[in-house]
Amino acid sequence: MRNKWRPANLYLVAVFVVLYAPIFYLMFYSFNSGGTMHGFESFTWEWYAEVFQDTRLLIIVLNTLVIALLSAAISTILGVVGALAITHVRRHRRRKALLSLNNVLIVSPDVIIGASFLILFTMIGIRLGFTSVLLSHIAFSVPIAVLMILPKLEEMSPTLVDAARDLGASRLDVLTKVILPFIRPGIFAGFFMALTYSLDDFAVTFFVTGNGYATLAVEIYSRARQGISLSINALSTLIFLFTVILVIGYYFINRRGAKQVGWEAGK
Repeated sequence: MRNKWRPANLYLVAVFVVLYAPIFYLMFYSFNSGGTMHGFESFTWEWYAEVFQDTRLLIIVLNTLVIALLSAAISTILGVVGALAITHVRRHRRRKALLSLNNVLIVSPDVIIGASFLILFTMIGIRLGFTSVLLSHIAFSVPIAVLMILPKLEEMSPTLVDAARDLGASRLDVLTKVILPFIRPGIFAGFFMALTYSLDDFAVTFFVTGNGYATLAVEIYSRARQGISLSINALSTLIFLFTVILVIGYYFINRRGAKQVGWEAGK
């Protein structure tokens, strides 16, 4: 019992309370029939029905999912290529330089990135909308995918590749039958991280969206500025639950991959 009440555990509990209390407060009042967040009157599904009856909002949800899935898939493919390129660099200084360049978009403020993309798209004549949002999401998701995939590549023993080549495997066979299966957990991690970053990005998307096109983050911000509406609470609750499902799905996929690797190693 004493170990449960150690200062470190109490601090961890306090951190989780601070992080999740506002979310659960928002979720709780999404079922309030009173229409405000000051007093709970009675339970209702009214605000969720309002969300599903809003055709414009459903189109925005579809836009957001399409952008997130496309950007996550493309950035994961580019992340695999980038991680492979970095591991093939022999000189330590060059590798560190490439890693530093890869991390620039992660550590840079989102406002600066968004403004930079806005200037770039304006200069080269790309119309703000689907294309500009997709390109910007791919750009800031690629470094995340690289960081997820690179550690798995570094864990892989070079003898696996050498053994495959000695057995007559071509470069394509080595890539598809040795390297990609080994780094599969990193690929899934990169995909899910890119997907969640794309779903909840606001700052960059706010700069590169055009008239008539929006994502959920921008739409929620616009509606929140107009005043309190519990339909925003309902929408935010649905997004949060969807994110939780993604995290749980990633956990089980990663666990299954770890078991499969352990089973193959025990053969």
